[in-house]
Amino acid sequence: MTEPIRFPTKIAVLLSDDLATWQRLNVTAFLISGIAHTEADLLGEEYRDADDTRYLPMFRQPVLVLVGDRSTLTGAHSRALGRGLRISVFTRELFATGNDRDNRAAVRAVGRDKLDLVGLALHAPRNVVDKVLKGARMHP
Repeated sequence: MTEPIRFPTKIAVLLSDDLATWQRLNVTAFLISGIAHTEADLLGEEYRDADDTRYLPMFRQPVLVLVGDRSTLTGAHSRALGRGLRISVFTRELFATGNDRDNRAAVRAVGRDKLDLVGLALHAPRNVVDKVLKGARMHP
């Protein structure tokens, strides 16, 4: 029998609970791309099917998707930054932009404490992620 793999870290996405389904999916995709970019060892090896068709690698560990209200998001944002964690953020303004340049400009135009956050993502030790995301609940 193969032993289960327990990872020392967690990858997690926290979404605003007031988003439409399409927005939740879109925000999750954007946020998680930031995590994938930061640490190459988070990605596993490429996949292959029985016909030897090659597929892109994916994360080696699960991605938790949670939801919370505005207070939960702003609290998690503050706790993450207070711990010196690098996080990806998605603000409500980004739904009106259509490219990376405009996305970055929209975030840049607003101070850290005034961001209208609708999502954030992080990768950190398990216990740190649990503390940062306190009050969030699993996405239904």
